[in-house]
Amino acid sequence: MSKQKIYWFCQLFGWTLLILVEYVAYVLETPVFDPDMLYLAIANVFLGITLTHLYRLMIRRWNWVRLPFFRLAPRVLLSVFVLALIMTLVNIPIDRRLFPQYFIEEPWPTIGYLISWGKTMLTWVLSYTAYHYVEENRNAEIERILLKTSIRETEAKVLRSQLNPHFVFNALNSIRALVYENPTNAQQGITQLSNLLRNSLLADRRKTVELREEIKTVEDYLALEKVRYEDRLTSYIDLDSRTLFWQVPPMMLQTLVENAIKHGVSTAIGGGFVEVRSSIVADKLHIIIRNTGVLGDKEASGGFGLANTAQRLELLYGPEAKFQIFQEADSGNNGPVVCAEITIPAQSEGLFKRNVNVKMMNEK
Repeated sequence: MSKQKIYWFCQLFGWTLLILVEYVAYVLETPVFDPDMLYLAIANVFLGITLTHLYRLMIRRWNWVRLPFFRLAPRVLLSVFVLALIMTLVNIPIDRRLFPQYFIEEPWPTIGYLISWGKTMLTWVLSYTAYHYVEENRNAEIERILLKTSIRETEAKVLRSQLNPHFVFNALNSIRALVYENPTNAQQGITQLSNLLRNSLLADRRKTVELREEIKTVEDYLALEKVRYEDRLTSYIDLDSRTLFWQVPPMMLQTLVENAIKHGVSTAIGGGFVEVRSSIVADKLHIIIRNTGVLGDKEASGGFGLANTAQRLELLYGPEAKFQIFQEADSGNNGPVVCAEITIPAQSEGLFKRNVNVKMMNEK
């Protein structure tokens, strides 16, 4: 039922019930049926509905519910007095003719009428005004939430749109060197670079992608860098099959792997390795990226990528999503190793995960 229908139902039911109670009380006191009293009761029902509806139109037209309380209160009290006064002025002349005996016993009937109708109007006005005052505050809160959500979405979109591969020129130079030496590998390199550029351009259109799709982007990137670094770069990718359909921010892993090579492997004299692993621990997706290198100043060594990763995770998954990067204890086997860990909460699985068995995407 719409709010408009509920309003008119409450108007008819409320005023009819109020006047009916008064009319029944009169009938019990006066056994003789008086049609004029019945007509007066019906008239009061319609008069009460009309006056309160006019009050409703007035406060909606002037947006009283948007006023602060200290400005709203006097307007409400004045409205109650005016409504009660109108009901009193209409009813007193009629009641004088129908019940003259009551006016003989009552020296100040106007005050009694004002108090009686004032209580009725005060109940109606306070109920209606309080309801809309609360509703207006709720709507304002919803608008603030929507605005905040819109701002967060805009921030996330800006972050996604800023993800551009920094290795394009180096990759093109490496591919150019292969054109005459190994045309097949050069053709494959162009395809891989094309895939990377396409994914980068699409990053600002999608909030998340499946982990397996993001890993394909990482593999294309590593293959191109392998052409450049040759034997100086070794890569390992080990994924838990349960994590393949989890949703992750697009180009996030590629950016971290790029930082791992740029600030880690490329600075090591004998080269190094990059390792990517995924697992599910305590219903959360854990992604670990390890690489040869020494973690220095995070702002200098991580650049835009580290701050971007943490902020994107916060925007998409909330405070439960975690990102940290640290220097592992030197084991002496692979030299100094830097480790980056990403944790994505299980709620993302419920919202985004593809059902492997039926191959259908759950739509939020």
